Amino acid sequence: MNFPFWFPPALVTWLPMLGSMLVGVLAASLVFRVGERVVRRATRDAPVAASVATSIRSPSIGLLPMLFVNLVLQGAPDDAPGLGGVQRAMALLLIGCATWLVSNAVRGLGQGVIAAHPTEMANNLEARRIQTQTRVLARSLQGLVVLVGLALMLMTFPAARQIGASLLASAGVVGIVAGFAARPVLGNLIAGLQIGLSQPIRLGDVVIVENEWGVIEEITGTYVVVRIWDQRRLIVPLQYWIEKPFQNWTRSSSELIGTVFLWVDYRMPLAPLRAELQRLCEASAHWDRRLATLQVTEAGAQAMQLRCLVTSVSASASWNLRCEVREGLLDFMQRGYADCLPRQRAELSGDLPAQPQVGSPLQVDQAG
Repeated sequence: MNFPFWFPPALVTWLPMLGSMLVGVLAASLVFRVGERVVRRATRDAPVAASVATSIRSPSIGLLPMLFVNLVLQGAPDDAPGLGGVQRAMALLLIGCATWLVSNAVRGLGQGVIAAHPTEMANNLEARRIQTQTRVLARSLQGLVVLVGLALMLMTFPAARQIGASLLASAGVVGIVAGFAARPVLGNLIAGLQIGLSQPIRLGDVVIVENEWGVIEEITGTYVVVRIWDQRRLIVPLQYWIEKPFQNWTRSSSELIGTVFLWVDYRMPLAPLRAELQRLCEASAHWDRRLATLQVTEAGAQAMQLRCLVTSVSASASWNLRCEVREGLLDFMQRGYADCLPRQRAELSGDLPAQPQVGSPLQVDQAG
């Protein structure tokens, strides 16, 4: 085919390849549309697979044409002007799009598993366990995929490979510095994997951390968000949960035994208090009918300490039940046994002054 004299020679060389690329892009578009319909029908009854397919749709739109274009570039003549730069740019785009697709696939898989295990049910311990593992592991895998993708993109540059080789050859101080610099990132990554596998905490767990009562609201790749009872948010690094002790009130079950302490006078009869405690628990919607008992736990110099043990199905119900029992017992004592409330006793000893006799001068002076 003859071209005008003013037609750039470089473009003449590229025209056949551009035509092949256009055909490849059209073929990729057709393959994508057909494949999308097939996948949609195949995943109609599989929510997890459908979630993955939905997540990878956007990166697949760009990845398929890039694959066809890359095949055309692989068969291009070596004397094509600018071929090396175009191949490197296409390789970078291909690696970036593949990293995007794999990362989205992991995220879609996690979202599908989470959606298949809702936590709205009453006994949601297993669902919270699965959700916690899925969220932490999915985010850790996404971070790992992105790191691998960036490493592959850097390896397409010869200079980067030479720098890497020289750094490896001159390891030592540089390696130590890099290790210290990467320690927080690697520490959080390892802590995230440990939390996801061993699960010392789960989403929705009731914990006491840093002397604060709260609920695990979110677990990210670097920190955990604890919702405090007064709607504050406590941000705790992942490594904290591996290295330091904390209280988990819902580790194996959400059921709790609540305690209520009262100080009463020694004259207080215990039978009426036990009966009133039983009545208060039976009248409360927060009691799970497992345990309601009253015990004397201490006998002090001035009063005795009573401990009430009551059970509930959750931490919030336990708090409400304890408050109801404490208020009810105090009201019961104020109404029927006010003289049995704690009081301070004192005994006066010593010789008292003699009483004056009737008609004595002292009495007359006082009367006058």
